[in-house]
Amino acid sequence: MEDMKKYSPEEVDSIKEKDHIQVIDVREDEEVAQGMIENALHIPLGEIQDAYTDLDKDKEYIMVCRSGRRSYNAAAFLQEQGFNAANMSGGMLEWPGEIIIK
Repeated sequence: MEDMKKYSPEEVDSIKEKDHIQVIDVREDEEVAQGMIENALHIPLGEIQDAYTDLDKDKEYIMVCRSGRRSYNAAAFLQEQGFNAANMSGGMLEWPGEIIIK
């Protein structure tokens, strides 16, 4: 999927508060326990196929993982289901903003 829309971590940090944007963290529970982007929705990659039906097709989803590979796969899956989905390149390894511990 060559046309995958992607955002840099800095771009995500600047737009993540917008109403039509939802960041989804697809990492596993133990990874998220070390910190995640504020207001991100946590849906582990293995649960995306069950959870996507609850998502709003009017929003844009930015998928996040540790390095960008799992989130790419999640964004590709959501695009196949007709969602506006993008990947955050570099993942949390490149995240410059604040993180919250849940």
